[in-house]
Amino acid sequence: MLIKIARGWEIPERLATPEPVFMNRRQLMAAAGAGTIAMALPGMGGRARAAEGDPSAGLYPAGRNPQYTVERAITPEEINTHYNNFYEFGSTKQVAEAAQQLKTRPWEIEIDGEVEKPFTIGIDELLAKVTLEERVYRHRCVEAWSMVVPWTGFPMAKLVALAKPLSAAKYVRMETFLDPDIAPGQRPSVFPWANKLPWPYVEGLTIEEAANELTFLVTGAYGKPVARQMGAPIRLHTPWKYGFKSLKSIVRFSFVRERPVGFWEDIQAREYGFWANVNPEVPHPRWSQATERVLGTGDRVPTRIFNGYGEYVADLYKDKTGEKLFM
Repeated sequence: MLIKIARGWEIPERLATPEPVFMNRRQLMAAAGAGTIAMALPGMGGRARAAEGDPSAGLYPAGRNPQYTVERAITPEEINTHYNNFYEFGSTKQVAEAAQQLKTRPWEIEIDGEVEKPFTIGIDELLAKVTLEERVYRHRCVEAWSMVVPWTGFPMAKLVALAKPLSAAKYVRMETFLDPDIAPGQRPSVFPWANKLPWPYVEGLTIEEAANELTFLVTGAYGKPVARQMGAPIRLHTPWKYGFKSLKSIVRFSFVRERPVGFWEDIQAREYGFWANVNPEVPHPRWSQATERVLGTGDRVPTRIFNGYGEYVADLYKDKTGEKLFM
């Protein structure tokens, strides 16, 4: 007989509030009080266009993996798709309409560096090599707000296996698209600050982090291909880390010997480090991380170490004495 011992942050899937139930007038009013309703209503056509012309649309919805549930309700899609950090398309959260310029087909992904044989693969060819599943994960932003998202995708360990890294590879460096013609945030003529930013957006993980069972390459959300403003057609989600680690719209995975310098670490290393693990006891230099604002409810709740996923990931860092693990 199989006996499953629930982890500290898990509840039965039947207790996770379904999105249609959660999306009622009371929650909408709470969202308005939190200042998110203005983002939920304008430009709803952008969300409808997210899956338009996507040849992978038939792969969704994928079956939900019941191992990954949380004790909070799923954040309504209308809020989630209109509250996005995506600096390629602007410095506010209201980038949904601008992000519709992102062309997700054709979309090719380079796999290079310390691997048996570098190659380039199209997103649809990659999807044909993996099995998609849905996972309900927390998302915790370094700005001290949070949400719960039903992501669809596959473990990053599958991509690591396809890449066949050599023993010299200690890190995975990831890179997003660079296309100023469609991304106004990358054009100094639109945003003067753009030429001060180290485009393209880069982030990195250790090989061990990349292979951890929680590390997820996202291709969908809410039972459909992931919206452009959320990082279509493929993005990263590492639920125990602050959100800036989970880069969007990835075009390159490089297996490297040296630790990559991330986008925000490059801009301000005093505030944004390589590890970026969630810890309520380690404040950001400009604000506390002890609590977080839950989008869609207006609630402020205590932050949890490793965002509640310590049982999965704490051992990754037990020998990292002296490292700034929580910034």
